[in-house]
Amino acid sequence: MTDTKKLTNSLLEAIVEAFNSKDIDRIVSHFKKDGEMILAAGPGRFGTKLKGHDEIRDGLKKRFESIPDIKWTEGEHWISDNRGVSRWRVTGTPVAGGILDSVGCDLWEFEGEKILRKDTYYKQ
Repeated sequence: MTDTKKLTNSLLEAIVEAFNSKDIDRIVSHFKKDGEMILAAGPGRFGTKLKGHDEIRDGLKKRFESIPDIKWTEGEHWISDNRGVSRWRVTGTPVAGGILDSVGCDLWEFEGEKILRKDTYYKQ
């Protein structure tokens, strides 16, 4: 890590709580200004990449509008230096219809206590 602060399970839990609160400013505050959030779906082999606070904020707004009751539960975290892995279950009711109930994971990279990259994968 380039910072003396260590990545902890408590920090990852706080980030999950922020996502479950759907408070976009609270979520974005965990990212570096040039941080990346890479979605599970999208064009190309890596999916849609949101870079910087504005793009992440817009992407989250769309997500929460399309699945207002989205929630991440059953989380587990593993940490190695400035990287982590979180496994979780995500549920919700998309406004377009259907039900979201899937398991997935996030691959995290941090600088200090700020997210440099959040890369999401989940069962489709």
